[in-house]
Amino acid sequence: MMPPSILLQYLLPHRLLSRIVFHAARWTWTPWKNFLIRQITRRFGVDLGEALEGDIAAYPHFNAFFTRALKPGARPIDPDPAALLCPADGRISQAGLIRDGRIFQAKGQDFSAAELLADAAAAEPYRDGRFVTVYLSPRDYHRVHMPLAGKLVATCHVPGRIFSVAPLAVQSIPGLFARNERLVCHFEGENGPFAMVLVGALLVSSVSTVWAGLQIPPYARRISTKEWRQQAVELARGAEMGRFNMGSTVILLLPASGPALDAGLAPEQAVRVGQRIGHG
Repeated sequence: MMPPSILLQYLLPHRLLSRIVFHAARWTWTPWKNFLIRQITRRFGVDLGEALEGDIAAYPHFNAFFTRALKPGARPIDPDPAALLCPADGRISQAGLIRDGRIFQAKGQDFSAAELLADAAAAEPYRDGRFVTVYLSPRDYHRVHMPLAGKLVATCHVPGRIFSVAPLAVQSIPGLFARNERLVCHFEGENGPFAMVLVGALLVSSVSTVWAGLQIPPYARRISTKEWRQQAVELARGAEMGRFNMGSTVILLLPASGPALDAGLAPEQAVRVGQRIGHG
């Protein structure tokens, strides 16, 4: 039986609530933004010692704090050039093989790569590939980095609901990640394609990229694809590629010919940007 807190989410006005939070997080009234920063810092144990700016008074609004930069060297990348890097701070939700195009979400729940990418042809290289899903909590560093060097091929903004992506919702809502609003980023790497999917979440559904700035909102009414091959957007392994203006989930898709995942990856395992999660 679905928990009442999850049933309630089906009734909530997802986009309206997310728009309210979007603006509240950018309100520059000092008492308000300092209150929010202190609440998050204390409740979730945010380590301000690793932030480039450790003084909360220096942040113009809450979102600037939430997307804060870290001190140089705070997230060293694995020195092995063949290592697959973790794209985000957080916890592993799931990781493993994509079986006949299906991606495991939680016990009794899965979804297809075609549903996630909203494109059956784009999903075909990943039919028997690998995936890593990383959940970012409010305490985490919210910038997303490149697991491999790659050239941006295309982006696809997929409309959808904005359910929570917290563990209870992941366990309870069928096909959650393929239902939420998301930005799909397709890259071409040295050894083939890979995709990074930035999934929106209830109240925290704003996504930016380094090549185009704010991508979500606005929220999509229909699937919107943009080609980037001619723009020469090439990002180095470990470079920042985007950020969540509030938290959510990143899903990395790799083809069967791509890097193999390390055997030790397990649900709820804490991970950090730049650490090795596989090897090519």
